[in-house]
Amino acid sequence: QVQLVESGGGAVQAGGSLRISCGASGRAFSSLAMGWFRQAPGKERECVAAISRSGGRYYADSVKGRFAISRDNVKSTVYLQMNSLIPEDTAVYYCAADPRSVNVIMTRANRYDYWGQGTQVTVSS
Repeated sequence: QVQLVESGGGAVQAGGSLRISCGASGRAFSSLAMGWFRQAPGKERECVAAISRSGGRYYADSVKGRFAISRDNVKSTVYLQMNSLIPEDTAVYYCAADPRSVNVIMTRANRYDYWGQGTQVTVSS
C-alpha cells in the first residue's frame, strides 16, 4: 500500500503562484510514476501533470508553460509549481501514484492505484 498526503493548497489571486506537495510512504518512491489531477465542481477529474519514474513529464495543454512538476526521490515527494494562476485553475488537486508503468506516462485516472485526499486551490479574479 502507498499512502499519499498533499499539502500547500490555498487561496491566491489571479496571476499568483502556489506550490503543492505530495509526500509518499509505503513503497520505494523511485518505483512510482506520479500524477497531479484536479477536479472542479461539475467537471471530470483531469490530469494536469505527470512524471515518470525516470523523470519524463507530461502537461495538459491548459497548464503548459505555467505549471511544473518535479520529484525528489530522496524526500519521497512530488511537487507541482503553479504560476500565473487563473480562476479556471480553481479545483481540488489530487496526487496519484502509478506503480506499474515503467517508461510511459499515463494520464487516465483509472491507471493510478493510489490517491491522496486532495488539497483545495482557489484562484480569485
